[in-house]
Amino acid sequence: MASLGHRWRLIAPDLPGFGYSATPSVDDFGYTFAAYGDFLERFVHALDLQRYVIWLHDYGSQFGFRLAMAMPQRVAGLVIQNGDIYEDALGPKYEFLREIWDNPGPDSRRRIAQHVTLAGFETEFRGELPDDVADRISPDLWTLHWTLMNTPDRLANLIHLLEDQPNTLQWFADEQAYLREHQPPTLIVWGPHDGYMPEESARAYHRDLPDAPLHLLGGGHWLLETHLDEVVPLVDEFLSHLGESNPRPIHYE
Repeated sequence: MASLGHRWRLIAPDLPGFGYSATPSVDDFGYTFAAYGDFLERFVHALDLQRYVIWLHDYGSQFGFRLAMAMPQRVAGLVIQNGDIYEDALGPKYEFLREIWDNPGPDSRRRIAQHVTLAGFETEFRGELPDDVADRISPDLWTLHWTLMNTPDRLANLIHLLEDQPNTLQWFADEQAYLREHQPPTLIVWGPHDGYMPEESARAYHRDLPDAPLHLLGGGHWLLETHLDEVVPLVDEFLSHLGESNPRPIHYE
């Protein structure tokens, strides 16, 4: 945001139960993918955002796609960074999650909890990166993230969200249909060293967006932590072209 904010208005909400946002009780918020998608739509209405580019990454890709499909006329474009919607192109790290999804219950919940730790977050952030690339990621990333997540309520809500993830697989077909029908201007920037979303997951988007520029950079799932200087010019140019071709005000989320 600091690198692009000199030219563009960027908005990145901390969603409920994450970052510096509050953690509502489960009676007030569902902590499911659908609940987060609905929250993002209400957020956009509250800020009265009429035209925007959506940056889709990780779980946020599911929330963002639901927003795009709910109000396609407001979408000026998409930036897709390691966010998957093609089930046949999922990476090998999904096998662990599939085992959990196929056998729900207390035992699976305990297996998830074993990974929701400080060491687990470090593994997620450094992942399958080559050593020289992994060293670019500051320990602050997983240390501060763990500090913000390490409360009983937040850990329980995160585990619940992980258990809810298989429901998003049913949304993939509609998300792909949205891309085929609306053909939103799209930039794909991707870190292929990603056990969840490898290069194949990125290239799968060309099934529905054959003309979308795709840039495979040398990072992994958290591409901005290692290749920010390469991503920023690509996004800046993409947004500039959108601004030239569309006279309406555009907000960038």
